[in-house]
Amino acid sequence: MALINPRKKEVQAKLVYYGPGRGGKTTNLKHIYDTYQNRIDGKLTSINTHGDRTLFFDFLPLDAGTIKGYNVKLQFYTVPGQVKYKATRKLVLRGVDGIVFVADSMALRQQSNVVSLQDLQENLEDFNKDLFSIPLVFQFNKRDLSEQKIPLLPMQKLKNDLNGKLNAPYFEASALTGVNVIETMKKAISLTVASLQDRL
Repeated sequence: MALINPRKKEVQAKLVYYGPGRGGKTTNLKHIYDTYQNRIDGKLTSINTHGDRTLFFDFLPLDAGTIKGYNVKLQFYTVPGQVKYKATRKLVLRGVDGIVFVADSMALRQQSNVVSLQDLQENLEDFNKDLFSIPLVFQFNKRDLSEQKIPLLPMQKLKNDLNGKLNAPYFEASALTGVNVIETMKKAISLTVASLQDRL
């Protein structure tokens, strides 16, 4: 749940990038950080785990505007995607206001995507949150790998596996090249801010 500071006239919200390990969550945040350094309050902070990483930084986008006179400050987080870090992912999800699910488009990662989405749903339920009502955007990442002849899941398969029932907004993307990284972020921000406005 967003933190409201009446003295500072500030609303602090939390946006979490979720998905399987090595799917591109960290690369997304690094691209956003490099693109918007002049708007970022603080450093890109990395907490390394064995073979995976969790990142977070404070982010103050100029176009987030205000909600009823309150400035909106967004904190962006990633979670470690490996299955063994379930407890860490749950901890990072505490108080989440919006989610970007970064799916790995490589054909061999199909099951990892499905397992990660199920994990997200279970963790949200532990906080009495619903995957169908929380602001959610899908990013189908690594679409650029088709140029290297790496087998990718067809877009329709990704949508059916992950977004068939949720019908959330989605983007085909390449976090490595930056394609649709900012567009994904902006959509997630707009959904999250709209949700906060409703709650306030």
